Formats: sequence, C-alpha cells, structure tokens
Amino acid sequence: MRFAALTEDLDIRWFEEPVSSDDPAGLHTVRSQTPAGLEVAAGEYIFTLDDGRHLLSHGAIDVLQADVTRCGGITGFLKVVALAEARHLDISAHCAPAMHRHLACGIPRLRHVEWFHDHVRIEQMLFDGAPVVRDGNITPDFTRLGHGLCFKARDAARFHVSGEALT
Repeated sequence: MRFAALTEDLDIRWFEEPVSSDDPAGLHTVRSQTPAGLEVAAGEYIFTLDDGRHLLSHGAIDVLQADVTRCGGITGFLKVVALAEARHLDISAHCAPAMHRHLACGIPRLRHVEWFHDHVRIEQMLFDGAPVVRDGNITPDFTRLGHGLCFKARDAARFHVSGEALT
C-alpha cells in the first residue's frame, strides 16, 4: 500500500496480486486503501470454481484473472467467466495465449490476454498455429479446426525424457 501511495503520481493502473490470491481479506484491504484508478487483479492460481467464488465473495479485486490451463480447461474457464460476469468484473486471461485466443472471442468482459514472451516462445516452438502478434493484437485462425494448434512432434522430440531416466 505504501508503494501504491508513493507512486500515485505515476498513474499506475494495474496492481497484480499485491498479496496472494489465498488472502482475499488482504486483497480487500489493499483494494480499499490504494488510490482510485489503481485496479487490483488476482486469480491466476484459482483451480476450482469454489476458489473463484471465495476470491470474489470478499470484494477483493477489480479484475479476475483466470488460466484455462489451471481452472478446469475450457469448461472450467467459462464457469469462472460466468462468475466474473455475474459480478460485473472484467476477466484477464492469464498466459497461454494459444489456448485463450479462441475463448477470448466469446468473453463479454475480457480485459486482455496476458502475453509472456517466454510462454509464447514455447508455444511457437512446439505448436504449429500458435498466435503471432500483429499490430498489438492476436486473432484466431478460423481456417483451422478447434483451437487451431497442431503439436510439432518432431520439434518436441529433443525434449523427450524417457521414463527410465526418471526412476
């Protein structure tokens, strides 16, 4: 909270997990004592719908983060989106843009899809059809089926770890 107060003149607008998502009371305290316009975002580590409900029930955040790779796949993600929509909160899709970009087209309150260069690099190394930024945006490739990805087995082979090496 001191950091937020000391940097208020910088017009910072995004405060991501200033305390753990496991501490909704702490998030609520931060949210209620930081400058107006500074939004508190959290939730990238929610795994179940109950985790999302718990976080939202405290009025702890301004933007709910969710990650399709952690919260039960596409169905789980859409359930989390419904929770946020019911409370008139925006959603931030956490990482994995290759998995979120198609979903993002159907989310009414989508703030953005987070783009971490290291994650994107792995997606592009291992999947044909991984998104590429053009003019600050990513778009689905509607010429491809499903999520539009095809695993590059040949490229991934060099990362294979045999089961014997693990025992």
